[in-house]
Amino acid sequence: MAFSLFRQIPTWASAAALVAVLAACSGPSKPVPKDLGANIGLIGVKTAWSAQLGAMESSAQPHVVGSQVLLASAKGIVTALQGETGSVAWQLDVGTPLVSGVGSDGQTAAVMSEAGELIAMSSGKVLWKQRLGALGLTPPLVAGARIFTLTADRTVTAFDAASGQRLWQLQRSSDPLVLGQAGVLLAVGDTLVVGVAGRLLGVNPLNGASRWEAPVAVSRGTNEVERLVDLVAGVSRLQANVCVRSFQAAVACVNATNGTMVWNKPAAGTTGLGGDAEYVFGTEVDSKLIAWSRVSGERLWVSEALRWRALGTPLAVGQSLVVGDNAGVLHFLSRADGAPMDRATTDGSAILGVPVLVGKTLIAVTQKGGVFAFRPE
Repeated sequence: MAFSLFRQIPTWASAAALVAVLAACSGPSKPVPKDLGANIGLIGVKTAWSAQLGAMESSAQPHVVGSQVLLASAKGIVTALQGETGSVAWQLDVGTPLVSGVGSDGQTAAVMSEAGELIAMSSGKVLWKQRLGALGLTPPLVAGARIFTLTADRTVTAFDAASGQRLWQLQRSSDPLVLGQAGVLLAVGDTLVVGVAGRLLGVNPLNGASRWEAPVAVSRGTNEVERLVDLVAGVSRLQANVCVRSFQAAVACVNATNGTMVWNKPAAGTTGLGGDAEYVFGTEVDSKLIAWSRVSGERLWVSEALRWRALGTPLAVGQSLVVGDNAGVLHFLSRADGAPMDRATTDGSAILGVPVLVGKTLIAVTQKGGVFAFRPE
């Protein structure tokens, strides 16, 4: 895999970062995927509703809070849709282009702007804005009356959710290049879990003190691009068991209570992981689907049915596995062996991030800003 596009990220304050933007899995000639053939239709997936919210940035992962799904358009419109019906629960124009998805605890929501600002919202209005040191593609985490951010210079910052006061900051030395994708930022019990370069860190959310570190991948290679090992968004979590991917290097499961490595396996994917109590699922750069044992990391099966379709992050739903491609198709596969079971189409543009569940409704978002909800018969 090679990067076909680099761009200079604007800098704010003293921090600067060059972000490598993954444009395509390109080589001398891009392989052509095989024809999908007739849809088997074993599940009977039906469209429940659809909506159009305007073009989305590639990092704009939908966020579920209760019965609602929250989305941010590139132009700066933040929308909450009712998962069951698709009706608009609330909508707010924050007045500036956005580059991240939405984070929310149900009371306060937050997004990252193209101008390097963290924007907090509540009750249909903007509460406050805070200028950050670098661009942030990772959706903010809102938890415990605080808002946590991860920016491209590998800095983690905590803010008071009500006032916007900066509470603490954790910064690690940054490589000249960082990845132009959302990273890992989540809460596990009373620990903030964050991906910094090739490491997963456990951080005290009250003061930013490090509790543990788990190395997922070590930087190697002959140039800055080959040495990129950032952890990418799309985490499979089962209680304290957190499974993550390091870009083009490895997949691993870590005990987030103490940072103990459960297992670590080499893998060449660029998107996040899905999973359940038995499996961890991921796609490689050539769109092979792989299932690993959650307990041991043993490779349980590999499916090549969707090779070269630029697959995103899989979602485990009951006995099915759902994954979107760059042509706007949702593929429903057997969780047991990856065999095709059904598929559904959207608007022809790439499915962003991982589909989400709101109750029994499956929701996928496309790059054109289409929101599509499906239910099995």
